[in-house]
Amino acid sequence: MQHRILITGSSGFIGSHLSSYLANQGLSILGIDKNEPSSDSNYLFQQCNILDKVHLERTILNYEPTIIIHLAARIDLDEKHNIEGYAANIEGVRNVVEIVSECPTVQRCIFTSSQLVCRVGYIPHTDEDYQPNTLYGESKVFTEKIVKQLDGEKVEWCIVRPTTVWGPGMSLHYQRFFGMIEKNRYFHIGNRSLFKSYSYIGNIVYQYFMLMQANSEQIHRQTFYLADYVPLSLRDWANAIQEKLNARPIPTYPQSLVKIAAHFGDMLNFLGWKSFPFNSFRLNNILTEYVFDLTKTEKVCGPLPYSFDEGVVKTVSWLQKKK
Repeated sequence: MQHRILITGSSGFIGSHLSSYLANQGLSILGIDKNEPSSDSNYLFQQCNILDKVHLERTILNYEPTIIIHLAARIDLDEKHNIEGYAANIEGVRNVVEIVSECPTVQRCIFTSSQLVCRVGYIPHTDEDYQPNTLYGESKVFTEKIVKQLDGEKVEWCIVRPTTVWGPGMSLHYQRFFGMIEKNRYFHIGNRSLFKSYSYIGNIVYQYFMLMQANSEQIHRQTFYLADYVPLSLRDWANAIQEKLNARPIPTYPQSLVKIAAHFGDMLNFLGWKSFPFNSFRLNNILTEYVFDLTKTEKVCGPLPYSFDEGVVKTVSWLQKKK
């Protein structure tokens, strides 16, 4: 059977890579997003905001997808006071779920949540062990709870929680990270390796592809973390980037000194300089290790196509071509 795949959020980082990858496999793809795709996209696209339920319903029903991969979301952490700012992660998901229940062609849905349904560093004991510490994380808890309303419907579904994703096309935040290393403005904090479950973009795209094809009993009603199976060391990652960029060796500063700088950043943020890039929140995120058990994901998705070194080479090459 030739599947017809609809991808929401197809102009985003993961969505654009996934849409192009699936199109290159010869699959029929409709990407929908409130933003236009890049000029070199190779798949059918329809501009649509998932908060516009009437337009969304018309788009889905007209396309008659057999598989929906839901990625559309507001993903920043900027909202501090009103969870309604993350309406796309709540009402938008509700719209998708309700439309899926009325679309007779849909057989499977993959819904994208986030590792931030739990605070960084907290490893949940169950899929419902939620511990968010941001409004974005809270909104993704709503995403998961709304999706579970599908239970008992005709479609197969699973929830995925991507961790930090990097690679060609990555956000400006991570582009700045590479740029700081190149300009010798980045520094190691203390001597810890700082292991983290990160994901290279080519690998997470492959994991979506394999979940799309897996047998129903392997994925239905399941929650999967998506990341490279071997956690990277933040220190080794930064050093590998420095070598590929031919930048100067990265210096190391004691954690006690860096904490003082972070408190200074807190003060500047409090006084109104909200864009100052370093504060205690960011320092805590840097220093907190998180390594997820990806055994279940690996059992379904199998070996990943890209190594750590290949990811660094491809990312540095992409950045250099952008200059």
